[in-house]
Amino acid sequence: MKTRILRDIEVSEVGMGCMAFSHGYGQIPSEQYSIEAIRNAYDHGCTFFDTAEIYSPNLSGIGHNERIVGKSLKSVRNNVAIATKLFLRVGPFGDVYKSVREHLEGSMKRLQTDYVDLYYLHRMGSAPVEKVAEAMGRLINDGLIRGWGLSQVDVDVIDRAQKVTPLTAIQNIYSMVERDSEAKIIPYCIENNIGFVPFSPIASGLLSGKITPQTQFEENDDVRNWVPQLSRANIKGNQPIVEMLKDFAAKKNATPAQISLAWMLHKYPNVVPIPGSKNKERIIENLGSSNVDLTENEFTELENALNGLKVYGHRGLGGF
Repeated sequence: MKTRILRDIEVSEVGMGCMAFSHGYGQIPSEQYSIEAIRNAYDHGCTFFDTAEIYSPNLSGIGHNERIVGKSLKSVRNNVAIATKLFLRVGPFGDVYKSVREHLEGSMKRLQTDYVDLYYLHRMGSAPVEKVAEAMGRLINDGLIRGWGLSQVDVDVIDRAQKVTPLTAIQNIYSMVERDSEAKIIPYCIENNIGFVPFSPIASGLLSGKITPQTQFEENDDVRNWVPQLSRANIKGNQPIVEMLKDFAAKKNATPAQISLAWMLHKYPNVVPIPGSKNKERIIENLGSSNVDLTENEFTELENALNGLKVYGHRGLGGF
């Protein structure tokens, strides 16, 4: 698979979001299946794996997903880049560096590694972002992380952090139906050599073409019940986008999901999407988007078609 650079960390052009093995898409698979799926992704060229300390069934614990990722990648650790995220809750007089380091040490233990390639603050909490940036800079100097990032933040917060410790990547929601980051955030990242890592780049499956207004999501721990684009009415409203993707995919001998990912890879040189799935076949399908090359004419045709279609539903930076 082709590679890209997140500031100075080389990763596969398409990464893998591992959350679905622990949370967010209903019944989780067995640990053995999850490990096999992650190793299979590695065997197909993926070298960038994303997790978080909070990813556990129903978000009711800490570290379930990190333990799976750690077991899966232990034997190939030096060949991959692992990203994880922390939630930081400290009071106004808390020692931010101490808190961040404690979280990191817990993650490293669960991941069975002595360093993390990319360490994100998962969401902004009470700690000033400048203090977080300072702590991350110290962790880089300590050799415990190679780079750091922020998730679900706007350009003002990014700029404040960047002035203290240069960022490696921003992880925000971004897809054909969630394009807020195109206005200011992605251009800022390009200008400042910051990678941009879209989560939910296939819009929780909407852009795969496999979801219809009749699709029943699982009742327990399935975020798709709350994704705005995936209400019955909005699935129906968004069908013209899905049909456009299907038509385009047929011309390229690809899948709609692959076309949606190839679109963002063509559009921006700093983008590394991390589609997530708990299905082995879908994971490999998503990684295959790296092999779908769009010509300038094809990209323009796709962009113009997308710009002419209305999106129903919006999550945005304030979404989950």
